[in-house]
Amino acid sequence: MRIGVDLGGTKIEVAALAEAGHALLRRRVPTPRSYEGVLDAIRFLVEGAEEELGASGTVGVGIPGSLSPATGLVRGANSTWLNGGRLEEDLSRALGRPVRISNDANCLAMSEASDGAAAGAPSVFAAILGTGVGAGVVMDGKLLEGVNRIAGEWGHNPLPWMDAAEHPGRRCWCGRQGCIETFLCGPALAADTDGPGATDATGVPARAAAGDAAAAAALARHAHRLARALAHVINILDPHVIVLGGGLSNMEHLYTEVPRLWGQWVFSDVVNTRLVRARHGDSSGVLGAARLW
Repeated sequence: MRIGVDLGGTKIEVAALAEAGHALLRRRVPTPRSYEGVLDAIRFLVEGAEEELGASGTVGVGIPGSLSPATGLVRGANSTWLNGGRLEEDLSRALGRPVRISNDANCLAMSEASDGAAAGAPSVFAAILGTGVGAGVVMDGKLLEGVNRIAGEWGHNPLPWMDAAEHPGRRCWCGRQGCIETFLCGPALAADTDGPGATDATGVPARAAAGDAAAAAALARHAHRLARALAHVINILDPHVIVLGGGLSNMEHLYTEVPRLWGQWVFSDVVNTRLVRARHGDSSGVLGAARLW
């Protein structure tokens, strides 16, 4: 049995996979906003799953950051209370077994490239649009982590081709200004719709459909920015498929509007890249984490 844990900004999910690959169990809890709380929650979920199923398993964990190849410490997590922690070591001790950890977007990419929306594609770029923004890259069925373990850290590049109203961009939690994440994450869409302090974008598409002009304008700006940001990716990687995951991936208009727009920035006379929604929805990360073993 393989157990996957998706450590998100708002929820932690566990899934147990049988050897054949199908899910035996899934459970979720809210994400504690402390390092020790996260350790306790993951131990609770894993041990609870094993007790319920009467079996033990390997454990893979997807996190909103990465482990430094120099120190082994968590870095670059927008759940900032994780940064500086020896998460792999501490979880291994708490669970009494080795634990494999990778970036949550890498887990999304592995899941969708193996049996998801990009199954069989030679090259896949899988982006999370949620509390934060990140991505993972799979080439010929293999995860590309990079020598610094930051392959796919697309959310902390500057938004390309900014207009005057966008420049220089908001201050990002990473300390820089104008990061793609500050324009494309869920809280950014909420703030663009309802002003500073708003964080929940879940109702914006319905409001736009009901005639809310502010919501419709915010969605149009968001799609335009996503098209520019993904055109940058196509110019560098030229992937066969781009998969969208995270809460904002459920916005239907993205799959028509973004491909309609991105050609004006792609350095080609044709764009054959497909833009698709993650087949496994917001469980892609947890399924990919289980497949780290």
